[in-house]
Amino acid sequence: MAKCLALSLIIAGLFIGLVGPQWNILNPKWGRSDEVVNRPEWNILNQRLGKGVVVGDNLKNYCESWRINVELNNIRGFSVVPQECVDHVKKYMTSSQYKADSVRAVEEIRLYMSGFCTLKDDGKDSWIFDIDETLLSTIPYYKKHGFGGEKLNATSLEEWMEKSKAPAFDHTLEFFHEIKNKGFKIFLIFSRKENLRFPTVDNLVSVGYHGWNRLTLRGFDDELMDVKKYHSKVRQQLVDEGYRIWGIVGDQWSTFDGLPMAKRTFKLPNSIYYKA
Repeated sequence: MAKCLALSLIIAGLFIGLVGPQWNILNPKWGRSDEVVNRPEWNILNQRLGKGVVVGDNLKNYCESWRINVELNNIRGFSVVPQECVDHVKKYMTSSQYKADSVRAVEEIRLYMSGFCTLKDDGKDSWIFDIDETLLSTIPYYKKHGFGGEKLNATSLEEWMEKSKAPAFDHTLEFFHEIKNKGFKIFLIFSRKENLRFPTVDNLVSVGYHGWNRLTLRGFDDELMDVKKYHSKVRQQLVDEGYRIWGIVGDQWSTFDGLPMAKRTFKLPNSIYYKA
């Protein structure tokens, strides 16, 4: 009986260690792991427990997994990129792979249009574009402001936007004019504030965009509204006007979520920030 009781206590101790507050996926060690976690040298860059045993995936795999799960909308509502992953995100967002991923998304839109979009020639076939990280790039700004590793300073970003210096993405600029020439009505919906209308228009025109039908920015009444609800509200207005929304292109899931929905949505990569 005594042996059975002792065995039970050992097993219980193991499970208590498993669910204890010091256990997490980055520190999967039972027992006295708090002694290791509390050491100043312990972090994701140095996951060494006990006598030099490396625990978990290496940093590159961890950060790429984080980035992919942002794109899949599994990771939501983050205010900053994890500090240990800032360099990884920076390398991706300034790499040829980022451009290739974006170009591939645009190619998928072309395939969709060629096989499924039948316009009625009544002026009511429409397409919606987001702006930042879709038509214009704010990457030059984030290069100087922590690449997502710093909490957003909205005043600083708006001051940069007022200069109208954001470059265009070549692939979406080309596609913008393709879709316009096919007869789609183009609506630009973005969460920039209304006071940025003139610099936004100047920026778009200066890099080659022209011929859209309407640019909607957030008015005073919209500023406290969630980005998702704001986009839904504007889409509902278009539907009420009789427009058929064939597609939306954007870099944020909040651009697509909610009703009414477009027939198709196309997500462009962006691991720097998240808008809800």
